[in-house]
Amino acid sequence: MEIRYSTHPNDVKRYTTEELRKEFLIPKVFIPGEINLVYSHVDRMIAGGATPLDKPLRLEAGKEIGAEYFLARREMGVINIGGRGKVILDGEEYVLDAREGLYVGMGTKEVIFESENPEKPAKFYINSAPAHTSYPTVKIDIKKANPRHLGSLAQSNERTIYQYVHPAVCKSCQLVMGLTVLEPNNVWNTMPCHTHERRMEVYMYFDMKEDDRVFHFMGEPGETRHIVVKNEQAVISPSWSIHSGVGTSNYSFIWGMAGENQTFDDMDAVSMEDLK
Repeated sequence: MEIRYSTHPNDVKRYTTEELRKEFLIPKVFIPGEINLVYSHVDRMIAGGATPLDKPLRLEAGKEIGAEYFLARREMGVINIGGRGKVILDGEEYVLDAREGLYVGMGTKEVIFESENPEKPAKFYINSAPAHTSYPTVKIDIKKANPRHLGSLAQSNERTIYQYVHPAVCKSCQLVMGLTVLEPNNVWNTMPCHTHERRMEVYMYFDMKEDDRVFHFMGEPGETRHIVVKNEQAVISPSWSIHSGVGTSNYSFIWGMAGENQTFDDMDAVSMEDLK
């Protein structure tokens, strides 16, 4: 598990391209045969991937968590973007096809990830945040997720936001998580953009071809920067930063938030006039 510390926006203004990427980009979310996680001190969010091959992968707490087991004082959201696999929680099996997810409540002691076919492994994307109580584990497929259709082809941002871990779908302490799918011939997400001082967010981009890229915009509205993102890479967004992207083609991304509230529409809109 890699540790990332919080950054001050005044410092970020002076970062080079490489410094921006080192602090905010997660370049390898999925590593075959491993669980790969980044612990961000921004609201103590953990983001990463589990990619089991021929052997199961067990989620351990480690020194970074400082607890007997990973979910002793945490909750977790999981969305599979690979082949069929299963997540075993305290002996109970949950089979997940592509784009199916799980909310896992605090207090679950044993978490094991498996792939049905090592040649087409599951890719379990993970977001985890501190929790104060335990809520039931819920399997969430894309049909159960709460859809919101936004944007238009004229603005190149026609998309559907599928809310997975969300008050409209299941209970959680502070974690909110979902999946956004851009329609063909649409390339923009979250523009006009916003910030939300009450919550941080992580974007994980996928469904991209090898040569496609997303230019992920971040920073304070009057001091924007960008990070060039490839397929299956993620970007950490502090509460003070915008988080928006434009791609060379349409794509999908998983978003996860943690912080003061779970109100999806609690955001501070940024006027196009104020972007610099």
